[in-house]
Amino acid sequence: MTEPLDRLRQILRTCDSVLVAFSGGVDSTFLLRVALDTLGSERVVALTATSPTYPEYEYQEACRLAAEFGVRHLVLESNELEIPGFAENHRQRCYHCKHALFSLCREQARQLGLATVVDGANRDDLQDHRPGHRAASELQVRHPLLEAQLGKSEIRALSRQLGLVTADKQAFACLSSRFPYGIEITAARLHQVDRCETFLREQGFRTYRVRYHDTVARIEVAPEEMARLLEPELRATLIAAFQAAGFTYVSLDLQGYRTGSMNEA
Repeated sequence: MTEPLDRLRQILRTCDSVLVAFSGGVDSTFLLRVALDTLGSERVVALTATSPTYPEYEYQEACRLAAEFGVRHLVLESNELEIPGFAENHRQRCYHCKHALFSLCREQARQLGLATVVDGANRDDLQDHRPGHRAASELQVRHPLLEAQLGKSEIRALSRQLGLVTADKQAFACLSSRFPYGIEITAARLHQVDRCETFLREQGFRTYRVRYHDTVARIEVAPEEMARLLEPELRATLIAAFQAAGFTYVSLDLQGYRTGSMNEA
């Protein structure tokens, strides 16, 4: 798969120097690694924005990867809940979040004299409702993976080729994506979902989401992991953990995990 990798490197060279919006997920980790290999550490900076919608373990992973890569890593605090129009959770929620994030990135890039802000958007993102792309366009953020016509499966394959530990990591989306549109997002509700997803992660599940429906937690896991979820001992422990987090009812979505399920309605 040298051709798509060469294509990506050529695109990055046209950026001259980059600030990478870095979450520590599959896509941004791959992009950061290739940017460093292509442009060198003097022309690459990673920026991670912490917030109530960003789980602590994801933040720790991003810091660990940045340290391993030897890249300059900026960590800035943000709080989407303070952005007008975000907590109300309408269909353009992601636009407000990404506009704030990319504005932050643009300002940091300006201060550091970096030519381009880049993120890990890829070809598969075009298949779902992504208002954040409009914010990226308005703020002239480039998507090198998308420009190189790379989808998630190719990014994972190339990540394995480069020896990245994120090659098989679950796709990550901020915790606000767990809420149906129109349901207010609060810090307490984000914490509630985070507790439940942390439980699933600590039990060894690899692909999961906990969707918030007021008193009901709707669990999505990969179809091959459903049987384990229903084992009597684990099921009882899970119910107790989810109820302790604040849910009254716990349900399993028989369709299993899929990207953008909150857009189906």
